[in-house]
Amino acid sequence: MDYKKYFSADTESFMRSPVREIFRKVDLSQIYSFAGGYPSAETFPLETIKRLSAVVLEKYGAKALQYGATQGVPELREVISKRYGVPVDNIQITTSSQQGIDVCTRVLVDPGDVVLTTNPTYLGALQSFKSYRAEVVGIENEKQIADLLAAGSKIKFFYAIPDFQNPSGQTMTLEQRVELVALARKYDFLIVEDSPYRELRYEGAPVQTIYSLAPERTLHLGSFSKIMAPGFRLGWIIGAPELLDMIYVCKQALDLCPPIMDQYMASEFMGGGELDKNLAKTIELYRGKRDHLLSLLEKYMPDGVTWTHPEGGLFLFLTLPEGYDTVALYDRALAAGVAYVAGSFFYVDGSHRNTMRLNFSFLDTSRMEPGIKLLASLL
Repeated sequence: MDYKKYFSADTESFMRSPVREIFRKVDLSQIYSFAGGYPSAETFPLETIKRLSAVVLEKYGAKALQYGATQGVPELREVISKRYGVPVDNIQITTSSQQGIDVCTRVLVDPGDVVLTTNPTYLGALQSFKSYRAEVVGIENEKQIADLLAAGSKIKFFYAIPDFQNPSGQTMTLEQRVELVALARKYDFLIVEDSPYRELRYEGAPVQTIYSLAPERTLHLGSFSKIMAPGFRLGWIIGAPELLDMIYVCKQALDLCPPIMDQYMASEFMGGGELDKNLAKTIELYRGKRDHLLSLLEKYMPDGVTWTHPEGGLFLFLTLPEGYDTVALYDRALAAGVAYVAGSFFYVDGSHRNTMRLNFSFLDTSRMEPGIKLLASLL
């Protein structure tokens, strides 16, 4: 039976994630995988979660297993409010920060509207933008914005990952953030600030959030996936109540409410001091993994290959000499037993086929050297 005639027009714009396709085909334990954005299972606070599950059931009883408020349980919103110094009314809990990206796009974008972004940018965000038939434009200078508006385009928001960007690992300076805010005010667009890695800093001083510079036109996305456990599927949006109200209405049609038991556990985890204890261990682990990977790249990579030095987060980005094609190399690399993500998938136009993203959080430290040695030999 041909089902294509039943599909909506939106499906023509859907993108398949090459990362997810890897996971469908390959047992990650059997290869050297630098591909996904998985946190290390060593960072999951298993014993704390066991204890907190009993605490939550004792404290909240059946309430923890019932439906809850669409905007999130008050206890979790209050804990986030206290930690980040924003009013409770400015906080919406989401079912993952990926949903945060998607619901912001769904609420703000009509087909043909422009979404601005850095180039490269997060693949999952590109999937969301394109599924709503947005025109996604990678911005390098102010003239591009002026030209878009002069041509009659409607710019809705600029999407940025300012801290330890996925895929590049790079961090926007304060000057760059101030400049972005100035452009948003000058040309009247919003900013979606995606910050799932902000708490994972291994060196250097924190930079002010874009939200703190322009709270009236910024939606700030946070996540528990990298600082607690991704299986909880919890995130949050900080923004103006007028913006969050429409997101609240939209979420009623999506999932009614975020997972209630998970929210109570996250509120106990963050509010009771366990998050900071676990973060200290996580940062120490990831700093060591990052440094080890950087040393291996220095040791094994051929001349002409360069890479970023991230101050935090989970990724770094490799650039090969012009003419190399990491997309074409991929199947050969996977067959040999090593996985990466071709960098061109993160570019709006699919360019820069001589780049690749490497993750350093997932693979055991002991397996990094043979994996990088293998990848270097293929290159």
